[in-house]
Amino acid sequence: METLQQFLEQKGYTKVKLHLTKTNHFEIKATINGKKGLFILDTGASSSCVGFEAIETFKLKAEDSLIKAAGAGAIDMETKTSNKNKVKIGKWTNNKVVLVLFNLTHVNTALVNHNSKPVDGIIGADILKKAKGVIDYEKKYLYLKL
Repeated sequence: METLQQFLEQKGYTKVKLHLTKTNHFEIKATINGKKGLFILDTGASSSCVGFEAIETFKLKAEDSLIKAAGAGAIDMETKTSNKNKVKIGKWTNNKVVLVLFNLTHVNTALVNHNSKPVDGIIGADILKKAKGVIDYEKKYLYLKL
């Protein structure tokens, strides 16, 4: 019997280890514009996001946005966008990722209050769709199509 890993690797997928936090979120390491960061993997987030405080860290060109962010217990938050970012997760890479920038303080306050590490942002459904992502919840791996 073939495993999910064997099946996906034959189809050209690469696997990335996920870490389950005390808040029951998957954390994932990713690189944006050459800088490493820690992110929450969130299938329910339509866009991948980075906190305002990480604009310099990830060398993001922030542009004003008309989009209002909602989610994680907050609504109507001001956002900016950053286009053409290089995102690398494991061996998967894409040079044209649009990131939404917003105030992540409320997310990180909640994480720290539950003894989890603060994160630089959220990897959302946009990247998961681009990469044809498959999550193995049991073995805690994310598979991305190369």
